[in-house]
Amino acid sequence: MRQLPLNLSFRAASGRENFLVSACNAEAVRWLDRWPDWPSPVLRLSGAAGSGKSHLLQVWRQASGARVISGAGLPAAVPALLKGGGMPPLAVDDAHGCPDPAALLHLYNRCREDGAFLLLAATPGAWRAVTLADLASRLAAAPEIRLGDPDEEVLAAVFLKQCADRRLNVPPEVLAYILPRLERSFAAVRSLAALLDRESLAARRRVTIPLAAGVLAQAAAGDGGNRSAVDSAGTAG
Repeated sequence: MRQLPLNLSFRAASGRENFLVSACNAEAVRWLDRWPDWPSPVLRLSGAAGSGKSHLLQVWRQASGARVISGAGLPAAVPALLKGGGMPPLAVDDAHGCPDPAALLHLYNRCREDGAFLLLAATPGAWRAVTLADLASRLAAAPEIRLGDPDEEVLAAVFLKQCADRRLNVPPEVLAYILPRLERSFAAVRSLAALLDRESLAARRRVTIPLAAGVLAQAAAGDGGNRSAVDSAGTAG
């Protein structure tokens, strides 16, 4: 009897001690550690989905006292920010998701005028897609730090963190099975952890190699997890 897994949210660990520094992100960490000694009050943080941008924004928030705003929520937040007497340090997560580029332009200009710090996180291609000319020129003038592609050490660490955030135990032999078969992307790591968690709950059994094999087969088939990993892998051990 499969158990229906409830779509419960989980709290992701976002402290500095939970962030693995490796070659793919060391430059970005060095820049954030330099704060407030930045060459410009505005800094762009670029990285693929799941690369750790949001985590680094939270690390910087803890160090700077910055307010973190989502790109989607920026237009609603900007009027109140512009009315204030002094602009606090700000971080915009998924800045490319802002539906009103003019709002981001106004915020950028105000931060430059006040000398307030502004950290903008987005996917790399998003900066090239900006159509508002004044905003595009200002963004091009701001230094950009990049999060690179993950190596195997980082993939393993991110995967285990995603599982730990879900309180999902993955034995070493299962991790050793998964890593060579895992797509080299942060998005794939996050998706696999979520699928493993769901299937483990649904089947009411621990994470094993057969269960992992079924979930990997689902991911490869691109079926979105509609088929049971236990069914696709046969009897799980």
